[in-house]
Amino acid sequence: MASSGYEGILLGMGNPLLDISAVVDEGFLAKYDVKPGNAILAEDKHLPMYDELASKSNVEYIAGGATQNSIRVAQWMLQIPGASSYIGCIGKDKFGEEMKKNAQAAGINAHYHEDENAPTGTCAVCVVGGERSLIANLSAANCYKSEHLKKPENWALVEKAKYIYIAGFFLTVSPDSIQLVAEHAAATNKVFMMNLSAPFICEVFRDAQEKALPYVDYIFGNETEARTFAKVRGWETENVEEIALKISQLPKASGTHKKITVITQGCDPVVVADDGKVKTFPVILLPKEKLVDTNGAGDAFVGGFLSQLVQEKNIDECVRAACYAANVVIQRSGCTYPEKPDFN
Repeated sequence: MASSGYEGILLGMGNPLLDISAVVDEGFLAKYDVKPGNAILAEDKHLPMYDELASKSNVEYIAGGATQNSIRVAQWMLQIPGASSYIGCIGKDKFGEEMKKNAQAAGINAHYHEDENAPTGTCAVCVVGGERSLIANLSAANCYKSEHLKKPENWALVEKAKYIYIAGFFLTVSPDSIQLVAEHAAATNKVFMMNLSAPFICEVFRDAQEKALPYVDYIFGNETEARTFAKVRGWETENVEEIALKISQLPKASGTHKKITVITQGCDPVVVADDGKVKTFPVILLPKEKLVDTNGAGDAFVGGFLSQLVQEKNIDECVRAACYAANVVIQRSGCTYPEKPDFN
């Protein structure tokens, strides 16, 4: 397939955030009442954390946001400029300009809404022993409105895409935008994908998640999110394979594609459930000393998966690419990667 056939084939919509990442200690987590490995939205008690992280000598600023990370990784794996597009809201500030430059350099066709008042969103990334804890201060990202999506030049990205991915985090911002895109995908037989994203999404935003789920063809998540999803619904099991299977059997709005669940479990095998069957795939094991941080690992996994899915590769290949991309990212700080992928 010529590269022209790939133009705009993949679309992501989500919260573009700048990661403010630093290695901290247990005391830092305790001070701000933050759990390792979690992902939450910032409350007032967390706000001083951003300046404290920024004052650390090892601080790094890395373009982030879950969906944007996945799209960037898919784009990197594909090596076809303009194969992917992205929609989200940033502020009119230095961080926003950085975000635009970063997306352009990555080869992504980004249509950001620029909010006049709110600053570009940030995400505090606290790394302890290679494990990341995320605290997102959405700011401008939270100001995304479906009016922007409905503008002809932005809706054109939706029309053009054949595969659409939205992390669960966007459910807190613009569920009506998700609904518009989901209904379009169902009506036009496109592939619509989401992520469980975090335990709090499965708990606090359960209703919004429930409304989007029938439209979802591929649902991604990790073992903690899957167990929370099951617990909230009163499924009395902690077994990830069982949960993945049950999720894949939830009702669907359109019969064109079957629902497929893909659950990662850190260094344990990836679980894929579809068509009443469960398959597991071992991940590439990494010696502990090579782990830099897990920030962006799940996002990279999805990005690698999407890069093969848009090429209509089988699920085994999609998972192989997903594991490759995640393995690259955990050996680097944040969701970053070398110039070219070494995947064949």
